Amino acid sequence: MQFKMSHTEIHVLDLDASLAFYEKALGLTPVREEGPEDGSWKLVFLGNEASPCQLELTWNKGRVEPYNQGGHDIHLAFEVADMGASHDLHASMGCIAKENPSMGIYFIEDPDGFYIEIVPVR
Repeated sequence: MQFKMSHTEIHVLDLDASLAFYEKALGLTPVREEGPEDGSWKLVFLGNEASPCQLELTWNKGRVEPYNQGGHDIHLAFEVADMGASHDLHASMGCIAKENPSMGIYFIEDPDGFYIEIVPVR
């Protein structure tokens, strides 16, 4: 039996801010959306041509308390060929949260404080 990773999910408080962040920072755009007609919640699946795996953003209407995303040890990781250009983009966005030059990686933080590791293509 073989399993293929489909998507991973995180909760967001401000869906519009998260959609703008993920598009600008990582080039992820909506692939599909789900939710009830009453608009009480929405799932937006993001993706790009680089990977079949998608990121699911879950938004709940009226939620104002920050979500516990598991701390900064739990994170997503994205590979990029041009670390310099990537770092420049993220620095201009003000979203670099942590750098580890000795490992050649850094982390960015989304609008909800979720960490995303940026690593070079190896």
